[in-house]
Amino acid sequence: MPQTIRPAHAADIPRLVALLMLDAQERHALDNVLWRIADDAPAQIEQALRDALSGDAQPARQFWQVSESLGQITGVAHAMLLPVPPIYAGADGPPGLVLPDCFVAPDAPNGTRDALLASVEAVLRAAGARILLAAHVPGVAWQEAIAQRGYSPLTLYLSRTGLEDAGTRQAVRPALAKDLPGIVARSAENRRVLVDIDRFWGPHPDADARFAAWMTRSLTLEDRDMFVAGPSAALGGYVIAQPATRLHFPTAHDISRKGVIDDYYHHALADPLHLDPADTGARALLQAAESAFARRGVKSAFVVCPAGWRSKIALLDATGYETAMVWSIKR
Repeated sequence: MPQTIRPAHAADIPRLVALLMLDAQERHALDNVLWRIADDAPAQIEQALRDALSGDAQPARQFWQVSESLGQITGVAHAMLLPVPPIYAGADGPPGLVLPDCFVAPDAPNGTRDALLASVEAVLRAAGARILLAAHVPGVAWQEAIAQRGYSPLTLYLSRTGLEDAGTRQAVRPALAKDLPGIVARSAENRRVLVDIDRFWGPHPDADARFAAWMTRSLTLEDRDMFVAGPSAALGGYVIAQPATRLHFPTAHDISRKGVIDDYYHHALADPLHLDPADTGARALLQAAESAFARRGVKSAFVVCPAGWRSKIALLDATGYETAMVWSIKR
């Protein structure tokens, strides 16, 4: 059956809302807490599409491609140019990211999913992306298509639901301004581990100063909690429990009680291959972040972790986390 792949238009929005609701329901069936669907999900999807397709300035450049067969839209793919975080060098420029809210109707022609993925890759390359990333939720059909096109896991988003307030251990405490030099020093260690795992995380020459500036600001933000382990003169590590964003969750999902832990490091994790089973510092930091989430009413959280950081993955596995989303890379 012949089909066409083309950019989405405003006239496509009603059909795209229907497809993206099916997409959200597929994730919801895997975990109905993490992927809770917002009460007004159709309206939110419609508004997000109108904003993205209006041509007005967006925080990041987005791309929506659709597949069409016999006058019917059978699938949709969503991508963006991902801004490079300021602590990284970004030598290859902004990566192109295929987002997880991509969907193909059950009655679409064979090969539709691969054709959409190939099309959105071409659009991202034409926009200047030298590196391609693709996000998927394990257990959905896009996983196989992404793997077949040469992507390999780069970053895992490990999730746990049912967070509880277990308090904090004595060695862990809220971060203070006097802890900033120690946090920056531990962050530099964290970046060295990252770049050893994959050159994708090459640090910016001014990473320390940029990270210090961001940590200084983070201490003033009331929507997150920062913890450190140990005295200021010899910090063992740090963690930040912060609210989820739309980069982590497609528009259809309710993020009001979701959290993300991205900035998280302890010297016990310095060996990316082996976890010291006797060390409790990294676990204590994680527990403090989970307790802070629970006190804020957060029901589930992601911990962002490179796929090659086996020691951190082992710690998370041991404390009840499971991989809920994967970002893969294609150079």
